[in-house]
Amino acid sequence: MLTPALRVTKPCPDDLLAWYDRHRRDLPWRAKPGETANPYRVWLSEIMLQQTTVVAVKPFYLKFLERFPTVEALAEAPADAVMQAWAGLGYYSRARNLHACAKAVVENHGGRFPGTEAELLKLPGIGAYTAAAVAAIAFNQKAAAVDGNVERVMSRLFMVEEPLPKAKAAIRTLTEELVPADRPGDFAQAVMDLGATICTPKRPACAICPWILPCQARAAGLQESFPKKQKKETGQLRKGAAFVVLRADDSILLRTRPPQGLLGGMVETPTSAWEPDYEPSRAMVDAPIEARWKRLPGTVRHVFTHFPLELTVFFARVPKDEPAPVDMRWTPRQQLHEEALPGAMKKVLAHALGDTPGAKPPAKASAKAKSEG
Repeated sequence: MLTPALRVTKPCPDDLLAWYDRHRRDLPWRAKPGETANPYRVWLSEIMLQQTTVVAVKPFYLKFLERFPTVEALAEAPADAVMQAWAGLGYYSRARNLHACAKAVVENHGGRFPGTEAELLKLPGIGAYTAAAVAAIAFNQKAAAVDGNVERVMSRLFMVEEPLPKAKAAIRTLTEELVPADRPGDFAQAVMDLGATICTPKRPACAICPWILPCQARAAGLQESFPKKQKKETGQLRKGAAFVVLRADDSILLRTRPPQGLLGGMVETPTSAWEPDYEPSRAMVDAPIEARWKRLPGTVRHVFTHFPLELTVFFARVPKDEPAPVDMRWTPRQQLHEEALPGAMKKVLAHALGDTPGAKPPAKASAKAKSEG
C-alpha cells in the first residue's frame, strides 16, 4: 500500500546517475568507467553478496577468483575444492548452486552467460534478483535489480506502508518504472551504492542525497521508519554434542555432511543429532569411536538463519593406529585449513584444541563461545 498524500517532485534517474558518476564505489568486481563488465565476475559477486556484506565478501572474492579465474575453471573443479574455497562465507547452498550453475553455463552455453533475464533465470541458483542484476550490470539490459539496499531506498522514496516481505512486488514495480533505457547497469549499481552509503538503515545522510527532493519519507520526517518490516520469529534452540578426536599423529577425525540440507557438502567433526531436547548425558551413545571421552566445560553456540545451536564438546585422544570409522577420515591438524569447515565447526575445534596447531585442549573453557551471527 502506497501513501499518495505528499506532493513531491518525481524521482529523476539522471540525478542519481550524475551522483553515481562522482561517487561510485571502487569494488573489485565492478568494471571501471569505460570498461566492459565481465559477466562471470558480476555473477560471482552477486552470489557472494547474497545475505553477506561487501566488507566480508571482498577478501573471499579475490581469493576465490584467483583460484577459479574463469567459469570454465570453476566448472571443472571438484566439488570439495569449491566448498573449501567457500568455507567461512556461510549459506553453503550458494556454493553448491554456484558450482552447478558454472557447469550449466559451460555445458549448455559454451562458457558464455546468457544475456537476458529470462535465460539467466533458467540457470541453477539464479533467482529474480540475480538474473536482473547480471542482465543489467553485465549486459546493460533494462532490468530492475532489487536487493535490500534498493528496497530501503524505494520504500522511503515512495513511503511504501506495506511491510516487507509483502511489499516486494510493489517495490519491484516502482523500481522498474525508474530504470532508464540508456544506462540500466549503472542505474542498478547507483541505487545499491545510494542505499549502502547514504540511505543507510540508521541515520541516513539525507542532506547529501541526490533524491532528497522527491523522497516522500524525508518530506514527512519519517525516513528511519521505512522500510516497514514484519517481526521475525526466532527459531527454537537446538542442542547436540560434538566429538573432537585427536590421534597421536596429530590428526583430527572428520566427516563430510550429506550434499543436501543444512551445511550440505561441508566438513565437520562427528556430532549427534541437533534437537531441542538433546541431553548431553546421553552423548556416549552418539560417540563415533570407543575412547576415554572428556566433557569440556562450557558450550559452543552458533546462530544459523532459522535457529540457534548449542553444542557440548567432548574430547578424546587415541593411538596413532586408530582406524577411522566408515565414512570418516583422519586429517592432519596442519591441513585443517584445507578442509571446508563451516564457522560452527571452526568454533568447536577452537574450543577443544585452541587456535594454533599442536596446542593442547584448554584446561578451562569460556562458558559460551559467542556466535558470529
